[in-house]
Amino acid sequence: MLGLIIAVVVAAASVTDNVIGVKLLDSVVAHTPTVTKAWVDSGFKDDVAIHGALHGIDVEQVKRSDTAIGFVPVKRRWVVSKHTEAMRAKDICLALGLGTAAKDTETMRAKLKRLVARQILIEAEPGLFSLAPATPPAQPREQDS
Repeated sequence: MLGLIIAVVVAAASVTDNVIGVKLLDSVVAHTPTVTKAWVDSGFKDDVAIHGALHGIDVEQVKRSDTAIGFVPVKRRWVVSKHTEAMRAKDICLALGLGTAAKDTETMRAKLKRLVARQILIEAEPGLFSLAPATPPAQPREQDS
């Protein structure tokens, strides 16, 4: 583990950490698909962890310690394996080490539906979620002189 910078996303202050985190993970996967672990601060929420899990990246939220100085990763709490097939909300809850009670699964399903609305995921059939197909970046048009 070298801790080298792989990708950078610059955004307006009005953009949420989750949106930035998802874009950053997309950049990491495009540049270095072998990355399997990322540590983030508590500003990043479940959307980033879910997006990472779907790319095979274990995104671990590191809680701030009142006794430690600086960024100190805590022990691994969960490991997410790479999934290339569609998953149900309960399976994602299990993979992330979250509860699987009905309220937990429904909360996860609502978050997954938000990612579908943002075209990060697709729902191939009701309740079955997977990554949306990658769309190539738009190529700049040549301008006439």
